[in-house]
Amino acid sequence: MGVASASPDVIVVGAGIVGAACAYELAAAGADVLVLERAVVGGGVTAAGMGHLVVMDDTRAEFALSAWSRQLWNDLAPRLDARHAFVRCGTLWVAEDDEEYALAQTRQQSLERDGIACAMLDAQQLRAAEPALRAGLRGGMRVPDDGVVYAPAVAAWLLAQPVAGRITTRLDAHVERVTRTGVQLAGGDTIDAAAVLVANGLEAAALLPGLPLQAKKGHLLITDRYPGTVRHQILELGYIKSAHNASGTSVAFNVQPRPTGQLLIGSSRQFDSVDPQIDAAVLARMLARAAHYMPGLPALNAIRAWTGFRPSTADGLPLIGPADHFADDSMHRSTWLATGHEGLGVTTALATGKLIAAQFAGVAAPIDAAPYLPSRFARRESSHG
Repeated sequence: MGVASASPDVIVVGAGIVGAACAYELAAAGADVLVLERAVVGGGVTAAGMGHLVVMDDTRAEFALSAWSRQLWNDLAPRLDARHAFVRCGTLWVAEDDEEYALAQTRQQSLERDGIACAMLDAQQLRAAEPALRAGLRGGMRVPDDGVVYAPAVAAWLLAQPVAGRITTRLDAHVERVTRTGVQLAGGDTIDAAAVLVANGLEAAALLPGLPLQAKKGHLLITDRYPGTVRHQILELGYIKSAHNASGTSVAFNVQPRPTGQLLIGSSRQFDSVDPQIDAAVLARMLARAAHYMPGLPALNAIRAWTGFRPSTADGLPLIGPADHFADDSMHRSTWLATGHEGLGVTTALATGKLIAAQFAGVAAPIDAAPYLPSRFARRESSHG
């Protein structure tokens, strides 16, 4: 059995956008960080997602994390280049009828009170903003500072930045288990470290049995190049309800313009499948829903469709912090988690990195870390025991 010669301060398991952001922040604080990735940087759910940077406000904790992280993305944007495909295109939430429009108004007022720029559009303004939408829609809400980004490229960029400490990335490194002193890789090699941060999405549950994670399967489709067809990331207001469903299969209209001129079309959520194959029936439902809002979509040439699995928790919030309750006596006394972000992993990655770094340093972050601590599930179990 081979043993790595150096012992880093922190091993980060997973080189998706969340793992990369955590590694970057820990190394920026001076740590020697080793990132272990079984496949490629920015693969997995990071590569499968849309890369939408969006403020979501279903709960106060969701708002706090997404709003802070979106600001971090907008602050980072001037340092990114064309490879990262960052565009501050804004989000357009579409209201189909008077009831949805009233809900959008209430939401717009709440967001404005919290300092988020957003504005209501009537039916005519909506058509002017996005002519490809069908006639007869009631209106919408525009959030101009939301954006889109190609997260796999940003993950690689973060891991390559000069920092006060050091980041070393090792690919083809499949972590089989967390040990008392570090991790063991497939094949038997062990690597010791002062701490282990598990940030590999759903695969975290294989390392920490009992982790409260569930897979939400999603489908996406990308078209050929049709520049100017869509200007904003557009979602129906029903997307929020779909995103927070706790069971079954749901679809919601969601279309994103890529800098290439291509359109990325979603979205679906399934709890009853861990099969990575495309489900033709679900894909058809998703595209029919999209065509309901944009009648011209079926005439566009589709290039590729794929699936991915979002790591979700029962309360819709990620697991960010010490894994004490889920790490047994055979595991490292300093095991940490950064997973469970569901469909907001790209949006909230930068804030997640800062929360982890603050917790490692024992200092306060700009937002309260308590709602995201993994220990909240331990408290629920004990209260029901």
